[in-house]
Amino acid sequence: MSETREDESVDRSGKLRPNGHRTAPVAVPLPRPETAPAVPGPAGAGDTVVWPGSPQPLGARFHTGPDGRPGTNFALWAGGAESVELCLFDDEGTETRVPLTELTHEIWHGFVPGVLPGHRYGYRVGGRWDPWTGARWNPAKLLLDPYARAVDGDFTLPPEVYAHVRDWPEQAVADTVRDNRDSAPYVPKGVVVDDDDPWTDDRRPKTPWADSVIYEVHVRGFTMRHPGIPPELRGTYAGLAHPAAIEYLTGLGVTAVELLPVHQFAHEDHLLRRGLRNYWGYNSIGYFAPHAGYAASGTRGQQVGEFKRMVRALHDAGLEVILDVVYNHTAEGSEFGPTLSLRGIDNHGYYRLAGDARRYADYTGCGNTLHVVQPQVLRLITDSLRYWVTEMGVDGFRFDLAAALARSMHDVDMLSPFLAVIAQDPVLRRVKLIAEPWDVGSGGYQVGAFPPLWTEWNDRYRDTVRDFWRGSRHDVRDLGYRLSGSSDLYAWGGRRPYASVNFITAHDGFTLRDLVTYEHKHNEANGEDNRDGTNDNRAWNCGHEGETDDPAVGELRRRQLRNMLSTLLLSTGVPMLVAGDETGRTQGGNNNAYCQDNEISWLDWSLPEDPAWASLRDLTARLIALRRAHPVLRRRAFFSGRPQSAGGLRDLAWFTAQGREMTDADWYGPTSTLGMYLSGADIPHHDSRGRPVTDDSFLAVFHASHRPVRFTLPGGPWAREYELLLDTSREDQAEPPGSRHRGGRALTVPGRTVLLLRAV
Repeated sequence: MSETREDESVDRSGKLRPNGHRTAPVAVPLPRPETAPAVPGPAGAGDTVVWPGSPQPLGARFHTGPDGRPGTNFALWAGGAESVELCLFDDEGTETRVPLTELTHEIWHGFVPGVLPGHRYGYRVGGRWDPWTGARWNPAKLLLDPYARAVDGDFTLPPEVYAHVRDWPEQAVADTVRDNRDSAPYVPKGVVVDDDDPWTDDRRPKTPWADSVIYEVHVRGFTMRHPGIPPELRGTYAGLAHPAAIEYLTGLGVTAVELLPVHQFAHEDHLLRRGLRNYWGYNSIGYFAPHAGYAASGTRGQQVGEFKRMVRALHDAGLEVILDVVYNHTAEGSEFGPTLSLRGIDNHGYYRLAGDARRYADYTGCGNTLHVVQPQVLRLITDSLRYWVTEMGVDGFRFDLAAALARSMHDVDMLSPFLAVIAQDPVLRRVKLIAEPWDVGSGGYQVGAFPPLWTEWNDRYRDTVRDFWRGSRHDVRDLGYRLSGSSDLYAWGGRRPYASVNFITAHDGFTLRDLVTYEHKHNEANGEDNRDGTNDNRAWNCGHEGETDDPAVGELRRRQLRNMLSTLLLSTGVPMLVAGDETGRTQGGNNNAYCQDNEISWLDWSLPEDPAWASLRDLTARLIALRRAHPVLRRRAFFSGRPQSAGGLRDLAWFTAQGREMTDADWYGPTSTLGMYLSGADIPHHDSRGRPVTDDSFLAVFHASHRPVRFTLPGGPWAREYELLLDTSREDQAEPPGSRHRGGRALTVPGRTVLLLRAV
């Protein structure tokens, strides 16, 4: 290894290993822990370093010690470590190091009297430095407690926070050269939190899955520009809890907010170098800590209480809180990433390593993958999940890249330890569980494969609906499955239609407005030469790329938005809306705005004041209210296609434009028109008192061609007459059309239109 510079942080040994590789240059060891100052003990007792404390629970827990004095118990799992130092920081940043010498079942622990809530801390963990075998201990690096309940400070990622010499001249082996510079001045610290809120006054909505309407929302983006939220609360948990925010959510009618990641996360180095930040938050580093950047009240533990007050306020309004969680990887990245927590505690114990243990097995595309098969990793995840349910009040989770969590040693396994533990856990099996059912590894696409208890993001729904409305589907076979709950994917093992979380857009990709405004991504602002983001947008720009003043194009785009929102909210399954889609939010064609913490991503609250977009919001609210009022639109069981009682109608029937029931030939033949009849008299479930649930019957017509079509309304026995409730060809959606049409008669359906009619 050539030497091209002086660097006092490393030594220069480099003898050959038996396998022909040179060993990593090993750094000069740090001073022994005994040189660190002790913690002042009780008055008159001299310097008390630490009581033995307890190995349970993990993390920092404030309580009264064995001498009756308040203090904090610290417990850290560090399986292969040779030493652990607890590092305490006063308000001026002075560090006091306390060796933890008690070791129970690979957990280092001790009780420190006098350490009170608000005190900041971290760990230094010692052990072998041999990256070739996956050993990356470096006590020069201050590490965040994986169980920290709060985090104070920012991750800025200067060279000092890397356990290796980031700027080593030979970059191919830079990760093997240990860096001895102290990282403590440059990294956030954990905060001791007094977490004694019993949650006795909280009332969870407990909305049944079939009745749920999910609203995907970013805490910061939703509140940053809201004129009704005080400026000092914008971008925060307190802002989302403000009456102005809650009034909008309840007025829209959604039942749950799905928050983009709120676990403490870090910004990637490549973004910081370009003056950008991670906006979405899929870069977690603290699985117990609410992200401090979203707190208005402070970051020395106040963020915990603020988050809880937000959850209470949402619950009081009847809204559930679902967290988007990222347990598949951490912010430490690949072997060339920073050492912030788990890597320095036990790299081999926490991460999946490749055959060459210097490298990581990367099923996430983010540089590393948590090794969920390991008991301590599985415990970290499940402890975190239970904490957010029992102590923070949340109602469910959406698991990012859930297939990575379901892998056993290599392959995705639906009998994996993670899924087995969730299935039997008395807390977790009772909350809402949503899988993003894929990862980036081989065999990672698992849509329809997750077991009962789980619902899934259904990207087959997304792709089918996009293709139908842009006119790229030659038949309607797949559309029929998606509209009726995707029984081809989920009708097994006791799963129900609500296993399908139906969505057309999500945070990742075009907004709904951009889906009809752009066909190609426009991600130049991300600084990656427009290489990032998917090229498979399945979008149609209605004849013009980008915004235009052409009134005909504008009217067509708004109609397409009405069509897609109507399709989503009339489909069987659980609909998920993305915040702002109902008011025409645009990202200017950016389909990967993960690093745009600015007006590109933040909701524009002037749009609901524009009549053109206010009508879209009103239509969305009316459709959600219609769904809430009619159980036939939110079925708890799959359709059978048969009558549920003697003399009844089939619970689901499909019709061609000629008014006759679909045959196999019709399903396979070219068409852009489909009629769906839902029988409200044939719903196969009962109310809480055992009485049959009945409802109105509806006929929905989906017509994607640009040409009008004459659609013959089914006559007897389906209906003698129909009342028109929805016509998406109309710009004004303030009131339903209300006109009546006789069964057996033809009705003209304008081009690119959804009609909804009630059988009377």
